[in-house]
Amino acid sequence: MLDERPVSDEEEMFLRLKAPHVTLADHAAIYVIVNQVFRASGVEAVKVGTRSLRYNAASKLLRAGTALPAISAILGHAHSDSTNVYLSADTERLRSCVLPLPEGAQRDEHV
Repeated sequence: MLDERPVSDEEEMFLRLKAPHVTLADHAAIYVIVNQVFRASGVEAVKVGTRSLRYNAASKLLRAGTALPAISAILGHAHSDSTNVYLSADTERLRSCVLPLPEGAQRDEHV
């Protein structure tokens, strides 16, 4: 990333490659680029966009043990509560939080 980014005073990571090297216009511009890259790589997916990339990044950070406030800051969330949506992605850690059924308890098959 660092070697490919054009020189610019812009703070954003992703800029137009053609001069002027300014911030991409909007979410739609980024979505088009992401789709082109995925198609060119041969990835067949129903929904591929920036949300998929953010979810993937957050999930990997969570599985690596990164603290929620750090993930929130990396993703640029205004409120750290916004990061809670990614908690369900770490199923292994969720399973480790489940308490065993008390001895003699019966499972409710309808739940």
